[in-house]
Amino acid sequence: MSRRDQNRRRWLWLFLSLPLLCIVLYGFYRLPPVYSRLSWRVDELVTRVRYTFNPPDEAIFTPEQEEQLALIVQATLNALTPTAAPAATDQPATLEPGAPTPLPSATAVPLPPTVVLEGITYVDQHGRWNYCGPANLTMALKYWGWPGDRDDVARVVKPGVNEPNMDFIERGKPDKNVMPYEMVDFVNDHTEYRALERDGGDIELIKRLLANGFPVIIEKGYYEADYTGKVAWLGHYLFVTGYDEAGGYFIVQDAYLEPGRDLHSPFDEFIEGWRSFNFLFMVVYQPGDEARLLETLGPWADAQWASRHALETANSEINLLTGNDQYFAWFNKGSSHVALQQYVDAAFAYDYAFLLYSELGGGSSQRPYRMLWYQTGPYWAYYYSGRYQDVINLANTTLFDTTVDPTLEESLYWRGLARLAVGETDNAIADFREAVYLNPNFSPGLDMLAQLGVSP
Repeated sequence: MSRRDQNRRRWLWLFLSLPLLCIVLYGFYRLPPVYSRLSWRVDELVTRVRYTFNPPDEAIFTPEQEEQLALIVQATLNALTPTAAPAATDQPATLEPGAPTPLPSATAVPLPPTVVLEGITYVDQHGRWNYCGPANLTMALKYWGWPGDRDDVARVVKPGVNEPNMDFIERGKPDKNVMPYEMVDFVNDHTEYRALERDGGDIELIKRLLANGFPVIIEKGYYEADYTGKVAWLGHYLFVTGYDEAGGYFIVQDAYLEPGRDLHSPFDEFIEGWRSFNFLFMVVYQPGDEARLLETLGPWADAQWASRHALETANSEINLLTGNDQYFAWFNKGSSHVALQQYVDAAFAYDYAFLLYSELGGGSSQRPYRMLWYQTGPYWAYYYSGRYQDVINLANTTLFDTTVDPTLEESLYWRGLARLAVGETDNAIADFREAVYLNPNFSPGLDMLAQLGVSP
């Protein structure tokens, strides 16, 4: 046999052996001891490659009704432009129907210049995946004496994919976020304590809560290097446990940073990060303290008032801010309308927010491409405005262009609802099943499957 024929046979043998070799290597990789050690490295490599060729910050969602935006936005800005004050009269002041009641006047008893709450148990999120929510909620509960730990929280709010052969940590890796309502529900349904959340908070309110012995969880956005080393916008919870008026900062516990205990967060930086989540805050408290908490909250005790106040804040900031901050203000306007069940107004606000997003400077330091990982207001707005295709398009952009793996159960759920509305029943069922596979405790998906009479 000639050397040329020998080379051909050798290359043919190698070519035919490659599929078998790949199967053997994959089987070896899936062995639990190997998989647990290598999976995160493989995922990191895949993420780096994907982000290099398809940068998520370049993903743009374009609403179908974009051509109407110029008229809509101009009408909105006209409505927000202050008019000349009316001449004084002897008539008593009145409020427009549905307008927020005025904030109460400042209390006669001034707040202390410094508050540092004692008895804080610091809990980090390290050694786990996306554990910011469980870690912060554990700190809030332990302040009141709860004996549990962060894994007790996570087993309910992020149980992980339905893969019994995986260990608990690996199952939880795909879950990228825990929503505020999931944290509040955990406290109210699984502990002896109580919790509430509100939008539209402000600096003085947080100080007042702290001065009355109530630490606060807030949700914020910030730019940080993620596990791939890429600097990008991330959502994050902080546990606020004190303040210093003279120093101009809050004392916060950061579960991610090392060290993360008793960090100082200047008021202006605190506000800037907090804005991207509509100034949302959560308070965990003992049932016996409810009356005192509601008194401390003042008008924020009324969730509808808080949402209307958040809307007022967004409207005022829209005319004052630029760049990313103006985008967040428009997004907050939409979220506040959703909270008030004003879905068409919300959809228009989100339309303009997405238009602003598309015009932000390129690069991950500008576009907060993870926004829909953490907030689902646009889905509510478009779905309840009958704009089902926009729900589907936005979900597809979020699932396939902003992340490597489509593992966001909320986006899958809303895409399923929209698909069901347009008659794609089989596709809708597939989305609901995938949502509850990713999170077996995801009650909205389970409820939809039960309504459709199909198994998870």
